[in-house]
Amino acid sequence: MNASSWPHIAVMGAGAVGGYYGGMLALAGAPVTLIGRPQHVAAIERDGLVIERADRRDVVKVSASTQAAAVADADVVLLCVKSPDTRAAAASLRPHLKPDAVVVTLQNGVENAAWAAAELDQLVLAAVVWVGAYMGGPGVVCHTGRGDLDLGVPRARAAYPNARERAQAVAAMFERAGVKCPVSADIEAALWSKLTVNCAFNAISALGRARYGRMAASRLVRSLMEDLVHETLAVARADGVHLDDAAMIAAMWKVADGMASQYSSTAQDVLRGKPTEIDMLNGYVAERAHALGLAAPLSRTLHALVKLREAGDDLA
Repeated sequence: MNASSWPHIAVMGAGAVGGYYGGMLALAGAPVTLIGRPQHVAAIERDGLVIERADRRDVVKVSASTQAAAVADADVVLLCVKSPDTRAAAASLRPHLKPDAVVVTLQNGVENAAWAAAELDQLVLAAVVWVGAYMGGPGVVCHTGRGDLDLGVPRARAAYPNARERAQAVAAMFERAGVKCPVSADIEAALWSKLTVNCAFNAISALGRARYGRMAASRLVRSLMEDLVHETLAVARADGVHLDDAAMIAAMWKVADGMASQYSSTAQDVLRGKPTEIDMLNGYVAERAHALGLAAPLSRTLHALVKLREAGDDLA
């Protein structure tokens, strides 16, 4: 492919998610710059970015940097940092972004695009990420399932000139790289759908140290997960987003089938002693429920237990 026909893409936060999508674009011929932690940047500069799948191993040469200034030439920036770091990351991009750049949030939670838009004048799009991936070592992304996106214009940028057309151009860029990327007319509903799945899987995977397949095989866990779906969707409805419970439960079990070997990102963070995003998942649902006058006892309980587990072990 002719690289000149591609937009220049930068990935801010090149961990498992950013590395996977940046790698897919680079493998298709796009010019990609990954911005990440020093150990990953050093490995990528030395050996290339590695994407390992069950059936093959791809290595692609990409530019890599530890500095936000590396977005200076980017037409499209994929924002893939952890949700609690969204505002700070967007602010770090602000002095370096081209005025006509497009920023796409590929993160857990429903507020990231609004937070980024509050820091930036550029068009900010939101993407719902459906991929199983983890870092197998510095510069090595291990892919365990799916890899599609849902893309849309968030309410925070609904009045931005030509926003829908530019979203379609970004979606076409991903599709060209083999990443399914439909443009959603209601990205908030799509974000709540993903949040619901995350709230059902993430905390339980972390606390039970379990992969999705083992969780789905347990009658007791399946019942708990379905109760979490009902609880989360009740909060979504009170917040103005209406999703069907039965369809959402069916989608959840489809995720379990498609990503049976996956540990949740929350489980990966706990096992590595890193801060989790649980405040933006079950914690967010519990907070919104309280603000809307609802009870969300399951989310509140899982949020508290993951925070306790995140803080460390008393038995060593």
